[in-house]
Amino acid sequence: MPDTPGVYFFLSKQKKVLYIGKATDLKSRVRSYFSPDLHKTRGPIITKMVEKAASIDWRETDSVLEALILEANLIKTYKPEANTDLKDDKSWNYVVVTKEDFPRILLVRGKELQGQTLTHGSQRFDLKIQNTFGPFPHGLQLKEALKIIRKIFPYRDTCIPCPEQQIPRFDLGTEVEPRCKGCFNAGIGLCPGVCSGAVSKTEYRKIVRRIVMLFQGKKVQLLKSLERDMKAAAKAENFEEANRLKKQLFALQHIQDISLLKDEYRSPNMGTGLQAVRIEAYDVAHLRGSSAVGVMTVVINGMPLKNDYRKFILRKTKAGDDAGGLREILSRRLGHDEWPMPRIIAVDGSTAQMNVAQKVLDEYGFKIPIVGVTKDEHHRAREIKGDRSLINNRERDILLANAEAHRFAIGYHRAKRSKNFLQQ
Repeated sequence: MPDTPGVYFFLSKQKKVLYIGKATDLKSRVRSYFSPDLHKTRGPIITKMVEKAASIDWRETDSVLEALILEANLIKTYKPEANTDLKDDKSWNYVVVTKEDFPRILLVRGKELQGQTLTHGSQRFDLKIQNTFGPFPHGLQLKEALKIIRKIFPYRDTCIPCPEQQIPRFDLGTEVEPRCKGCFNAGIGLCPGVCSGAVSKTEYRKIVRRIVMLFQGKKVQLLKSLERDMKAAAKAENFEEANRLKKQLFALQHIQDISLLKDEYRSPNMGTGLQAVRIEAYDVAHLRGSSAVGVMTVVINGMPLKNDYRKFILRKTKAGDDAGGLREILSRRLGHDEWPMPRIIAVDGSTAQMNVAQKVLDEYGFKIPIVGVTKDEHHRAREIKGDRSLINNRERDILLANAEAHRFAIGYHRAKRSKNFLQQ
């Protein structure tokens, strides 16, 4: 199997689709289904599915964004048992296009869908539906996908047309332009200006049509349509519009370079084309074995990605077993294919910790370099163990990730211990 993004299928002897998933790296992801502790990490439904499977097929995509969309379309078409058994219909994520003069693009849960209408958010919109896409299994990733799509094709979500646009204003008997300058999203380029009247119905519906084509998996047709419109705009000497379409065309052709869904990041401080390195660090905290917790922190190019930090309550690890705690954290972390994979994993520098981390990675079929940070009696970093060619020029990032993991673990442990104390 290739180590590229795509969608994979587990098939029965009769070629019935048992399960559909998507991956940043098809080879590594599918290999993880054959780890010895699959039952613990993925549960009985997936374990039973793998036992019934006779073969595996896959489709490569140009980016994880496209894999995410393809996965949803295929789940909707085939309705595999293992996928539908994993979640209740009401907990699935969907993208909805509303039926209005200026349609909204909304991310909703299945429980918000009511036939051909939906009730959405605190404002309780009762809206008719024009298009529904999904189900999408990965809610966090879908949110990131919509952010990417919105940068390419700005759209309206929950904003409403400003009343000032509909009521002429007069100062000293002279009619003046409405003062509405648009909502916040319009100001940062994520909405074409529906609320301020900056975009016509015809222009806006063309944007929505392109978004619909993308979610329908019609990328090739969409690219041809954009190229045709770009050439028409240039021929009409509407160079501003032609340039805008050119940028959209380029963004769609290079989704893999701008997608936040892949485990490839670009830093604003690096030259174009240079790849930043995602470093994940893990730590365990407890008090004489009680209130045991674990954490994961992320650093890329000297910047902590705090939105990617994760907390773990350790339920299977024996009191005081730090190596066992690391095994539990890593096993649960590697079960999340919707999280970008690290290029380097940092743990405390004992031989036991590094061996445990390596064993878990081997079981899941991941080849990710491991480094260990040794500490002195004052818990200050003394040495980084591992591949020196990998560590060179990344020492500060590795130490930052490790220090953040220790800080984050202690803070989480204290909060959990205080909560347990108050509940006694």
